[in-house]
Amino acid sequence: MNGGEESGVAALAGPPQPPLEWKFSQVFGERTAGEEVQEVDIISAIEFDKTGDHLATGDRGGRVVLFERTDTKDHGHRRDLERMDYPISRHPEFRYKTEFQSHEPEFDYLKSLEIEEKINKIRWCQTANGALFLLSTNDKTIKFWKVQEKKVKKICDMNVDSSRAAGNGSIAGSSISTTQKPYLANGGCLDKSCSYLSNNFSFPPGGIPSLHLPVVASNETSLVAGCRRIYAHAHDYHINSISNNSDGETFISADDLRINLWNLEISNQSFNIVDVKPANMEDLTEVITSAEFHPTHCNMLAYSSSKGSVRLIDLRQSALCDTHSKLFEEQEAPGSRSFFTEIIASISDIKFGKDGRHILSRDYMTLKLWDINMDSGPVATFQVHEYLRPKLCDLYENDSIFDKFECCLSGNGMRVATGSYSNLFRVFGCAAGSTEATTLEASKNPMRRQVPTPSRPSRSLNSLTRAVRRGADSPGVDTNGNTFDFTTKLLHLAWHPSENSLACAAANSLYMYYA
Repeated sequence: MNGGEESGVAALAGPPQPPLEWKFSQVFGERTAGEEVQEVDIISAIEFDKTGDHLATGDRGGRVVLFERTDTKDHGHRRDLERMDYPISRHPEFRYKTEFQSHEPEFDYLKSLEIEEKINKIRWCQTANGALFLLSTNDKTIKFWKVQEKKVKKICDMNVDSSRAAGNGSIAGSSISTTQKPYLANGGCLDKSCSYLSNNFSFPPGGIPSLHLPVVASNETSLVAGCRRIYAHAHDYHINSISNNSDGETFISADDLRINLWNLEISNQSFNIVDVKPANMEDLTEVITSAEFHPTHCNMLAYSSSKGSVRLIDLRQSALCDTHSKLFEEQEAPGSRSFFTEIIASISDIKFGKDGRHILSRDYMTLKLWDINMDSGPVATFQVHEYLRPKLCDLYENDSIFDKFECCLSGNGMRVATGSYSNLFRVFGCAAGSTEATTLEASKNPMRRQVPTPSRPSRSLNSLTRAVRRGADSPGVDTNGNTFDFTTKLLHLAWHPSENSLACAAANSLYMYYA
């Protein structure tokens, strides 16, 4: 599936790099043949932390699962080793760390509305004292979590009879006299021969061998997740975004009509900084679809709309930032307007590049890369779903046209990625002169969709990556002769902050790749 020709101006300076060769790394939650996927197990959010050593996923059942990297603990960071020409024999590896129930299903009695537990977004916060902090949100409530290791304390070398110490647990390595004597709770002995209450008693030279000081042994640790704060009752509409500020103290939450600013330490108060709700709801023409803080400037943030525009606002201008400082939108070609124009123009996700100069936006058909210093149009446009344009009527009828695909940038800003149907995802190079446009499949053989197979009969995905297909959702055929299935879609993916490593969610399975 080539998905059309890439168009655009040179996005970033520097010579074009050869296309990356992606390799399978790991899969968590792989399905066996014929296994039915439970709705609550479908992954709905993915996020790397800033170091890339931890990865979090959220699912429709309200759970948050944490993974930690294991291949850097002994030898340091992979990028540092490459710089020192250190031989790297292992690819990036993660392991399951812990999981916890973040949200439960609720019911809003005032509005007679069910609030599902599905995790919409996860954002990592700054670590402190070895503990991990993160924000998670469903449609209405944001929670601030602390995950830390707690030591399990065990007391050993007690001066009590082991047969009478069942209440204190097992006693490891304690030296206890074999003679049965009546003992007190503090380890004392009622036998007059060993009574320490006598005024004539004197300690023998070298002390009493059978008397030991209790020792606290902390050999075991367990991970404990605790909810530190709950930020609730601030959104009338469904929360679609949360984003941390670079100041480490505040974050924003956005719904369809408002963006609120919070302080991490204060859960009962937020400030409304963007409000696009008109006085008369019949005049509503666009809604907020995504919002994100600038990675380094704590006063700047961007948000996207259902009309395909991205607005940059400066918190220093006014308390209520209804007027933007910059507007990024692409003018539609004359005569190209149709019934579906506004639907496919709606932006489902935006991401700032690590440098803070570029913004990546994803609408239904394309990826667009914007330079915040140039608001005349995108510096690059990558066609993702152009081959689906003749099928927009079918996509509208089965609601697939409203699917919200996420996007991500590599740490160096030289590549971008986004998901598609049939559990496929695309990786594009955005350096000057780059023609990189790779299509990969979320499976153990990610590159198998690269080879055109026109001579073979059309095939669907194997049972590991196929969901139950509804009758109306018949698959189509892409430009490589492979089938695509609207019921298997790769909506969520994340790029490692410093390495060419991708994490992708295909239903309840988490696939990881490296290059």
